[in-house]
Amino acid sequence: MAQTEPGWELYRTLLAVIREGSLSGAARLLGLTQPTVGRHIDALEAGLGIALFTRSQGGLAPTESALALVPHAEAMASAAEALQRAASGEAEEDRGTVRITASEIIGTEVLPPILAAFREAHPRIVIEVMLSNRTEDLLQREADIAVRMIRPTQAALVARKVGVVRLGLHAHRAYIEAHGAPQTMEELPQHPLIGYDREPSVRRLKDFGFELTRDLFAFRCDSDVAQFAALRAGFGLGVCQFALAKKYPELVHVLPGMAHFELDVWIAMHEDLKTSLRMRLMFDHLAAELGAYAAGG
Repeated sequence: MAQTEPGWELYRTLLAVIREGSLSGAARLLGLTQPTVGRHIDALEAGLGIALFTRSQGGLAPTESALALVPHAEAMASAAEALQRAASGEAEEDRGTVRITASEIIGTEVLPPILAAFREAHPRIVIEVMLSNRTEDLLQREADIAVRMIRPTQAALVARKVGVVRLGLHAHRAYIEAHGAPQTMEELPQHPLIGYDREPSVRRLKDFGFELTRDLFAFRCDSDVAQFAALRAGFGLGVCQFALAKKYPELVHVLPGMAHFELDVWIAMHEDLKTSLRMRLMFDHLAAELGAYAAGG
């Protein structure tokens, strides 16, 4: 039983120490002095009546009690950030902060020009981008608006389908000139394939006639950006959105008419944000621009 009610700043320090593994690292992350960080941890331990860290050769090791607090402290951090964004601008003014979450490829290859155009029209709005595929970001208020390739199902969200993107196998032109391209599905395993490492994604391509499993991949990585970089470097065959491939003429579609599938593009935000002008402006802008992007594929 806690003897006092520890403030948020103590839990924020706890998260920083766990993430950095030391008082000094947490101090640099938070912009505090190391003694201040130490006092925060001491105060939190005293307030909760539990030990949070043990010292080891590698630094500070969190106890099981500390690790049990992490998801709750992260929820507090998300709420604090959401409060800051909400307070950054009046509801009916085009100023303040909008935080967007999107997948790695959408966030790095598709959104930048879209957001640049939005910035030109609304220079007082600050844009934050979080690259993630987690569907719970909005409910936990880690982001305001999400771009997703699956339909959000949470009742508290406002969601709009803005289009459909087509994906298929591609290879760099230099790879094809050097090694040729598969002409049938049966030839596909004879080429180096680019795919996931530990996290099976929606791109398992079950419509190929057989399921691409981890064992078939010659390049394995759970980062979409790294996979795309390997594709553009000529490593082998990988999945790419047709609309995105148009930006890179060196990428050639292989197995046309056979190896392709589609994903819906959805935009979602928490229903409580509908009254905010900057949120509505961003939501509508993303819907229009991502719809145009999807149609171009």
